[in-house]
Amino acid sequence: MTTETQTPEQIAKHYSAAMDSVNLINAGKPSTMTNENWTACLARNKEHLVIMLAKDYWTTENLAPLQAASV
Repeated sequence: MTTETQTPEQIAKHYSAAMDSVNLINAGKPSTMTNENWTACLARNKEHLVIMLAKDYWTTENLAPLQAASV
């Protein structure tokens, strides 16, 4: 894997986006969403977290919430 060079600001944006996925997953299915759409939404967000966890630019960020929500 190639090391990605990211500024602290870029890393913070990546972490924030990943936490958006964590928060969406943890909030549960919205009442206005169909089960089919929720299943697809969960799959997309979990895949996003798996991709983000594979990045090698993390420094001191707490990745535990990302790991827990990605399973």
